[in-house]
Order: sequence, then C-alpha cells, then structure tokens
Amino acid sequence: MSADPARTLALLWRTQPTATRGPRRGLDLDAVVRAATALADAGGADGLARLTVRALATALGVAPMTLYTYVPGRDELADLVVDAAYAAMPREDTAGRPWRERLTAVAEENRALYRAHPWVARVDPRRPVLGPGETAKYEHELAAFDDLEDLDDVDRDAALTFLLDVTRAAALPDDGTADDAAWWAARAPVLAEVLDPERYPRATRVGTAAGAAQGSARDPDRAWRFGLARALDGLAAVIE
Repeated sequence: MSADPARTLALLWRTQPTATRGPRRGLDLDAVVRAATALADAGGADGLARLTVRALATALGVAPMTLYTYVPGRDELADLVVDAAYAAMPREDTAGRPWRERLTAVAEENRALYRAHPWVARVDPRRPVLGPGETAKYEHELAAFDDLEDLDDVDRDAALTFLLDVTRAAALPDDGTADDAAWWAARAPVLAEVLDPERYPRATRVGTAAGAAQGSARDPDRAWRFGLARALDGLAAVIE
C-alpha cells in the first residue's frame, strides 16, 4: 500500500502530534529519524533501500510495533530520513559574490551531502519529499541565482536542476570503497604483456598520461572539477 501523502506531509512538517498508543520507551520522532539515518549510512549507497522498520526496531532495541506509533510505515520513514538529511546540510552564505562562485558553492554543498550520505544520490528527484528540509534547501539554492536578470523563474529552476543533476551524476559511481592502488597493482603486469601500443595508440598514450598525472585510472576529484567548470561554462552562455 502506498503512503498517504497528507499523513506523510503532516509528519514531515510536524503539524499533528504523533500517536500515543503503545509503549514509547523514551523515544520521540526525531530520535527515530536519527537512528534511521545512522542505519541508512551504514548501508552505503544502498542504505535507504535497505532501511526497514524491522531493522530499525532491532537497532533501537524495541518491538517493530512500537515504531508504528511514530511512523505509519517504511515509505514515510524514508521521506523523514531524506528530509532530515536536507535539513542538516551546511549552507554557505554567498550573497554578493560572483554568480559562478555562488553556483559552485551550491554544487559543492550537494557533493558534500552525497559523500556524507551516499544513499541520497539514489533518491528520485522527480518525487520530492516536500518537507521543510527540502524546501529550505530549494530556497537557499535559488538564492544563488539572485540578480541574474536574464533568467526568468522557469529558467532559474531549470538551471538549478541541471546543476544538481550534474552533481548527482558525478556522485553516483563513486562509493569510496574501492582500493584503486591494489586493484591496478594486481592487473598491471598482465596489461604490460598484452597491451599493444601500435594497436591501441590512443588508449595507451592517453591512459598512460592520465594514470601518471592522477596515480590511478580515475580521479573523481579531478573529473568533478573539470566537469563542474564545463557545466558553469554552459550556463554562462545564458546568464552572461
């Protein structure tokens, strides 16, 4: 059964008291959300998908039915956890700074969010949770487009969506678990024997140059800086 939108929004915005039936054992809704966030974080990029009421009850040392006095089900719990992550994001005041610096700050804030909570990058942006945390996030990020007179409101939203999509895409492949040095060390001797520079001149030349510069076949930080700069260059064609 899908979650009741009205009930979910009431939980997110705290517009009605939580149910009082059953033993509470010293918990409150915020404590439940904090524990659920920790459980999701422990699951890495798939943490939110693995979050269940039963697993959370075990972590809290209560019966699953006890948690239903706080949240109706898993879908509502997931929305609460996502909105709490948005609410806790650090937000830099960039008022008065050049637009590229303001938009860079927005992108970096979201990248930091994905590093702290990798599962947030897997949240479907087409289905916003519409809670106070996400609303405050949206308000803050739109402020980065203040004074850009060539953008109307629809274009501001589109430009922000583009920037956030670029940031999310850059965050998705990198879960921070791979040991690149060991991975390449195990394969380098075989590659040295089979890789023919005459047959694969570009792959050999570019791969060697990139590997020497980065110390690995892939440097997410370097790729991020390059990609973000190009994304801002693209927006500059409209903004400037």
